[in-house]
Amino acid sequence: MEFGEFFTSNEASLRLGFFFGSFLLFMSIELIKPFRHFKESRSSRWTSNLVLTFGNTLLLRLIFPASAVGFALLAETQGFGLFHWIEVPYLVALVASLLLLDMGIYFQHRIFHRVPVLWRLHRVHHSDPGFDITTGARFHPIEILLSMGVKFLMIMAIGASAESVILFEIILSTSANFNHTNMSLPTILEKPIRWILVTPDMHRIHHSQVVRETDSNFAFCFSFWDRVFGTYVAEPKKGQGGLDIGLKEYPGKEGVNLLKLLKNPFT
Repeated sequence: MEFGEFFTSNEASLRLGFFFGSFLLFMSIELIKPFRHFKESRSSRWTSNLVLTFGNTLLLRLIFPASAVGFALLAETQGFGLFHWIEVPYLVALVASLLLLDMGIYFQHRIFHRVPVLWRLHRVHHSDPGFDITTGARFHPIEILLSMGVKFLMIMAIGASAESVILFEIILSTSANFNHTNMSLPTILEKPIRWILVTPDMHRIHHSQVVRETDSNFAFCFSFWDRVFGTYVAEPKKGQGGLDIGLKEYPGKEGVNLLKLLKNPFT
């Protein structure tokens, strides 16, 4: 069985396996040795965050049953996209597709911070008064649907293959689990890893209540986009231990109540 055929034939099991495997791994790490302790009870935060996560997953399956991979296959059959128009080696197209998709997510993230109506949706993610593994997939359902639409457009423009999309989805979900984990890497690992990947310490800065810090470190997987495009902040003003997480206007239970989270963009 060829590489591409293996990935497309086992898409669901690969994606779920990596997501739940990384989720359980990083959850275990933060339960055994959490970097910080937050005021709000873990049970109330986790309930709201996990209900949003699984609810969004079901919503995507209902509205987009073919998923991003199905869209990649459709684009391929119709000959849409850059890598269906130009001939390049398979490995070059694969790596380039992963980088372009990740860069696209970086710019989408920046836009959701800059455009007021989109920020109203995205602030549901930032209003979490804590920062841990469950924060990684805490998004408003409308933002999830818009993000999927953006992803479809990027796949079509790039001409990304089905296997590159599957790889990207695996990398994205695993990265989100990793960089939202309530842990801090040893300095000897933090510095070299952060040159390539977004670490928990780097992404935690993005969840700061300080506006300059919130509007920095937008990358999801590959950290170098922030350095390349001038949005990188190495350390928070108050240090990692003193960093205020969340949004000032949604303290405590305001950032935890599930019904309020769903109504948040409209209030």
